Amino acid sequence: MKVIEVSAAVLQRKDGTFLLAQRPAGKPYAGYWEFPGGKVEAGESALDALVRESREELGIEVITAFPWLTRVFSYPHATVRLNFFRVTAWRGEPHPREGQQFSWQTADHIMVEPLLPANAPIIRALGMPPVYGISNLAELGETVFMQRLELALRKGLRLVQLREKKLQRQQLQDVAEKMIACMLPYGARLVINSEIELVQATGAAGVHLTSAQLCELKQRPDVGLCGASCHTAEDLRRAGNLGCDFAVLGPVLPTQTHPGAAYLGWQDFAATVNGASIPVYALGGMSLASMDDALRHGAHGIAMLRQVW
Repeated sequence: MKVIEVSAAVLQRKDGTFLLAQRPAGKPYAGYWEFPGGKVEAGESALDALVRESREELGIEVITAFPWLTRVFSYPHATVRLNFFRVTAWRGEPHPREGQQFSWQTADHIMVEPLLPANAPIIRALGMPPVYGISNLAELGETVFMQRLELALRKGLRLVQLREKKLQRQQLQDVAEKMIACMLPYGARLVINSEIELVQATGAAGVHLTSAQLCELKQRPDVGLCGASCHTAEDLRRAGNLGCDFAVLGPVLPTQTHPGAAYLGWQDFAATVNGASIPVYALGGMSLASMDDALRHGAHGIAMLRQVW
């Protein structure tokens, strides 16, 4: 079956809400809610189609749009490749130029139904925060690290990976339990590097798979959240097929941890994440100042080991 290319707009306001549109009568799945967009015409790029469809369907002029996720979905009537863009700036107020209904929603509290089936994983992805912190007890020590964790949580950090290769199992469990207790009041989530059984023992939110585990596993671990370390486009495809919720890709820039090591650079990062079906965090040499570069090149956000603390 021929695959139809579609561009979809995830319009996001500063308060985190995003726009859903209800499909009008006369179209397949009439009455279902979706991210607005439309078919890519011959000779158009996906971005060109996004700009045109936003003008025709929503009555707005797109100013800033970042490439994000790509999902292939087979409906009874067609197979579509959905190219999602996060639109963060536009001119004008969206209004229904095709008679459809609009609603601003949040990822954790969708108030409209039914949703078009292809959009459920996109809404889950929108629930992933822009910054992914990686623990650094090895350099800071436990006392200082816990203080820095509390401060980062106050500033909005909501996702952290516990990655401490030098700690013994019991030490790792003790630290994990302290971190979970600290993070719980903020609604933040802890994932633990590689230790699936420890995730289940501590009640952590999930696991972060190493690249070796990603290659070995045949099915997704039975955990809430599942991330994966990736270095190639094939790794990202494998993570998506396994059912991972997100991935990290790097190193993007030179790092203090591995001086002199090879790194991707932004252009190769963008080429590698192009077509990724799950959110990808840029890792390696990142700081908060890197966020705009990361988004422009297709990242969901940034992962940091030192700068976040």
